Amino acid sequence: MREQVRETEEKHIMIGGKPFLRQGKTYVMGILNVTPDSFSDGGRYCRPEDALRRAEEMTREGADVIDIGGESTRPGYSQITVQEEIRRIVPVVKAVRARFDVPVSLDTCKAEVARAGLEAGADMINDIWGLKHDDKMAGVIADSGRPCCLMHNRKDPVYGDFLQDMMGDLRETLALAEKAGIKKENILLDPGIGFAKSYEQNLLAIKNLERLKELGCPVLLGCSRKSVIGLTLDLPVEDRLEGTIATTVLAVTKGCMFVRVHDIKENVRAVRMTEAVLGSDGRERRPGEERKQHAG
Repeated sequence: MREQVRETEEKHIMIGGKPFLRQGKTYVMGILNVTPDSFSDGGRYCRPEDALRRAEEMTREGADVIDIGGESTRPGYSQITVQEEIRRIVPVVKAVRARFDVPVSLDTCKAEVARAGLEAGADMINDIWGLKHDDKMAGVIADSGRPCCLMHNRKDPVYGDFLQDMMGDLRETLALAEKAGIKKENILLDPGIGFAKSYEQNLLAIKNLERLKELGCPVLLGCSRKSVIGLTLDLPVEDRLEGTIATTVLAVTKGCMFVRVHDIKENVRAVRMTEAVLGSDGRERRPGEERKQHAG
């Protein structure tokens, strides 16, 4: 029995009491920004009732996790106080957890905000600074026992060998996590597309996603509507869906565990179609059988 439990733990990461396969399945994390100034949807979901309506839409469209953020991280964003960030996120975290059967991730790099969000019911922490912004963050996550996504970022975007340096930075993040007592099986890694990287470096990071798996953690990719897509296709934020879907398909083919996106329905469909092709073995299946097998 103990061996069976251990084997289950090795194959899954538990988020909000739900098991998520660490390999062989890609899940969709929906973005819910309760901010007035996010680059794509700023101001749309600031009121709790609007945030709840959007959470309901995302759940209905197939989001596996909802990632709630209270401070914009777009280029040139205005920093807010810890108190203001807590004021924005706590009511929404509580409301979403109470109303919907979907795990909630909290997007913050501040330990006090993370603590308040976890107390409000957040099931994981998504830290865009990989534990390097706030030296108390690792301890807060470790004490909670909940999973986290740790992203690559750096203050000085000057690299020697970009890929080697990115991997080195992420190893430093994992060392901070280990020192604080965060279990490695509770960690996801994010290459940090759009953060401390040039246009070419963003493309290189996406192209080499499988390299991150060398670090022994599942990978999350967040490219949704970002400038790397806008620059490639010469399109404004509102016209970047197809480019986002292309990165989602790449994420599935390269074995990413999560994609973090704004447009849930379209990306869920892209994930399912890509998984169907990758999983095809020539055996006859009834329409919908593969989807039923993956449910939950």
